[in-house]
Amino acid sequence: MSPSLLIASLWVLAATVVALLPMCRQYGPGVTLLILAPLVIGFLGYQHGWLLAAGGVLALGSMFRRPLRHGIARLRGQNPEVPK
Repeated sequence: MSPSLLIASLWVLAATVVALLPMCRQYGPGVTLLILAPLVIGFLGYQHGWLLAAGGVLALGSMFRRPLRHGIARLRGQNPEVPK
């Protein structure tokens, strides 16, 4: 297995573990995973081509759609409600 696929697999396992946590405990690890995701996807794209990187970007957008929506709303100056 190539190093990039191993790193991506570990990232996916970490994301799965974070998803099993209660919502109030997901923020710290979730933000960390969200920050690391472009690096992992970029490394995958460098090693295996743009098509795999494009699939990674689509998967990331699907997994983090609510945090991304929240961040975009905050950048627009809106005050979105945070789930409890």
